[in-house]
Amino acid sequence: MDFSGFIVQLLNGLAGASSLFLVASGLSLIFGVTRIVNFAHGSFYMVGIYVAYSFVETWGQGLGFWVAVVCAALMVALLGAFIEIVLLRRIYHAPELFQLLATFAVALVLRDVVLSYWGPEELLGPRAPGLEGAIAIFGRQFPTYDLFLIAVGPVVLGALWLMLSRTHWGTLVRAATQDRGMVSALGINQAWLFTAVFALGAFLAALGGALQLPREPANLEMDIHIIGAAFVIVVVGGLGSIPGAYVAALLIAEIKAVCVWLGLVEVMGMSINFTKLTLVVEFLVMAVVLIVRPWGLFGRPQGHNKQVTVGEEPLRRASPTMKWVGGLLLLALIALPQVTKASPYVTVLMIDVLVAVLFAVSLHFIMGPGGMHSFGHAAYFGIGAYAAALLVRYLGVPMEMTLVMGPLVAAVGALVYGWFSVRLSGVYLAMLTLAVAQITWAVVFQWDDFTGGSNGLTGIWPAKWLNDKVSYYYLTLALVALGVLWMRRVLFSPFGYAMRAGRDSFLRADAIGINVKRIHWYGFVLAGMVAGLAGALFAFSKGSIAPEILHVNKSIDGLVMVLLGGMQTLAGPIVGAISFTWLHDTVARGTEFWRAMLGGIILLLVLLFPRGIAGTLKQLFERFQAGSAQRNQQEARP
Repeated sequence: MDFSGFIVQLLNGLAGASSLFLVASGLSLIFGVTRIVNFAHGSFYMVGIYVAYSFVETWGQGLGFWVAVVCAALMVALLGAFIEIVLLRRIYHAPELFQLLATFAVALVLRDVVLSYWGPEELLGPRAPGLEGAIAIFGRQFPTYDLFLIAVGPVVLGALWLMLSRTHWGTLVRAATQDRGMVSALGINQAWLFTAVFALGAFLAALGGALQLPREPANLEMDIHIIGAAFVIVVVGGLGSIPGAYVAALLIAEIKAVCVWLGLVEVMGMSINFTKLTLVVEFLVMAVVLIVRPWGLFGRPQGHNKQVTVGEEPLRRASPTMKWVGGLLLLALIALPQVTKASPYVTVLMIDVLVAVLFAVSLHFIMGPGGMHSFGHAAYFGIGAYAAALLVRYLGVPMEMTLVMGPLVAAVGALVYGWFSVRLSGVYLAMLTLAVAQITWAVVFQWDDFTGGSNGLTGIWPAKWLNDKVSYYYLTLALVALGVLWMRRVLFSPFGYAMRAGRDSFLRADAIGINVKRIHWYGFVLAGMVAGLAGALFAFSKGSIAPEILHVNKSIDGLVMVLLGGMQTLAGPIVGAISFTWLHDTVARGTEFWRAMLGGIILLLVLLFPRGIAGTLKQLFERFQAGSAQRNQQEARP
């Protein structure tokens, strides 16, 4: 094999590791102090490279390039501080996942701000002045600028170490990472400490983006690509560990470099294309690390919480009033196609809404009552969809049978993935579910001969008696209603009570003989099967499927639905799915900048309904009932 090519690829990996480390170190700092899983961190990276591009265009090259890079990072740091002061300070006491929803909305807004100002085209910046050339390494040319980037990583790591270990401010940051309550009790202005940390994290992310200007064009997909890699690095290195983030960045970047160097290799008569592994190698590494060492390479073990941190209320069976409301809603859905005959699109949209409801209910089943946060639930949705489509395409199985077999295949996937996932908890469990979902997406995306690869599969139509959209709507309504009612029935069965007991107090449930891990594992399987049914219904409603239905974006949509409606109520995922799907469709058809409008609406709902739409309405209704009962008691007194 080519030794010189191997060395050059390793150097490429070192250059890439520095950029990844800058972003991941900022994310790790923010999470360590504020405990916010900042989904907008990738947006800071993207905004950094766009702002740097504009500054360079304005100030010219030469010294102006380096001034532009620093000024872009400082400007984004101010933006981060503004977002923390205006938005995040108001929701620090909200559940962690609700904070994630808020930062997701910020990411939507920032993407459309970039789109409106810089446009949709890719923007390629100039070469870095003084570092335009290349040097010969073992007979191969290696860019001088990449050598500069290799040096940036250790320099930033050293500067952060000195700042955190040798300064008073750094001592406060480390103390806040260990015990925020104690820092506040000592009289430290915790609010401004959080603002400073958030601004520093945004600065590092933007600096990482700005330094990429000579290497890659600025584009609107940079945020989602970098945030996934940054989450992986933070989790592999250990939450809150800056040295861990650097080691993890090196590890992942070098493994990718080796895969590129290996290329296409013949092993025992089989051709293995290692280059394709670069799409998913970081998630493979994360999955292995989380299974072997759940707290990361440099992290610290975390035990199970004795109580749920968000103060979950016990679930109650539907009151007579809610049963009447549900019955009336079902009647309205049955009559809807007849009432809207003049607008056939309403029926098509309602099929999407019903599929979204079933998907959201299945995710809520493990997140709310189960207490297991999943960032990869789209895996089971996609497995169910692809299983149904492939059974029809290759085996000629009747469509009606695939609606049974597709969910069962998804349940098998959940059986395998869940066995590994339920051994973890909190953010680590969420990250492992993300990893296995992305691995599944990569397999589907690259298996051209079987799954159609990036083109997906077309011609996946329902049976002839369901060709009419109205008929398919009624089938979807019937299956979704049965799925939702079955999930509710399970929650009020002994199994459901056992699952909630494990959520509320792992130690107490274990002490009374409940095998919590096994119960949670079974819960994963049930939720995966229902999500698979939603995926199969989706495939036949569209007539085609693509790998995007397994991507992290689909999982995020499910999270938004559940959180928007509220996790504390069984109606939450239904309300959230209806609201999100309707908003997404309405806003997307109304403006080019639909992400910003949708993000703004979500932010407004987050601030107005801190427990989700259904959760807040339920709370207001209970307060009204309590007030009415109190007034009646006072009036009854002599």
